[in-house]
Amino acid sequence: MTDAEKAKLWEEYSKNRKTEIREKLILEYAPLVKLVAGRLSMYLGYNVEYDDLIGYGIFGLIDAIDKFDYGKNVKFETYASLRIRGSILDQIRKMDWIPRTLRQKQKRIDAACAKIESEKGRLATDEEIAAELEIDIDEYNTWQGQTKATNLISLDEYVTAGSEVKMDSSANSHFEQPEKALEKNELRQSVIQAIEVLTEKERSVVTLYYYEEMTLKEISRVLDVSESRVSQLHTKALQKMKPLLGDYISILGS
Repeated sequence: MTDAEKAKLWEEYSKNRKTEIREKLILEYAPLVKLVAGRLSMYLGYNVEYDDLIGYGIFGLIDAIDKFDYGKNVKFETYASLRIRGSILDQIRKMDWIPRTLRQKQKRIDAACAKIESEKGRLATDEEIAAELEIDIDEYNTWQGQTKATNLISLDEYVTAGSEVKMDSSANSHFEQPEKALEKNELRQSVIQAIEVLTEKERSVVTLYYYEEMTLKEISRVLDVSESRVSQLHTKALQKMKPLLGDYISILGS
């Protein structure tokens, strides 16, 4: 469907809200659900079925279509992505399936990384982390596969999945939460300050992942580190930025 055809469909739906038009919009933007679900699945690994993520995301897409204001001149894909991701994370939170043992493993890995990096002044290698944990590299890789799921906690904590989100009429591409809306200049300054607290590697991961929309595998190649290390850097970056951005950490996905 061309942009002109999409625009015509939105114009029709905004006027009469017919079910058949709504269904056409759902089918047209269904690939967006797959895209968002695919990115989140990198954190979940084998713990949650990809098809289940898509199912959770469809509800977010439908919600986005119903609440989208075509007259605001805001890109629907950006607005819908936030809704879809929120819907998936909301369901993941309700499941509360991450075992305590996995959380403990993630904490041990993070502590080992911090100790090695403090001592050596550089990123820790997988071999060094495994040695610090007193396990062999094969077992460490197994841990990494298991704890991928716990990295979703970073998103789970920082994205307000079930909250009401409105389109900001003062700018075409920003979304703000009603109760805590910030002035654009304040928000921009907060982002600048938040990014400044990151290390060069962490800043690169945030930039490549959220703004260049690269996958973990692509980022690992660019930075010449393992995918698991990219995942760790991402989690650390969000942890550092949260105190400065608070609920507005969600703008990274806008």
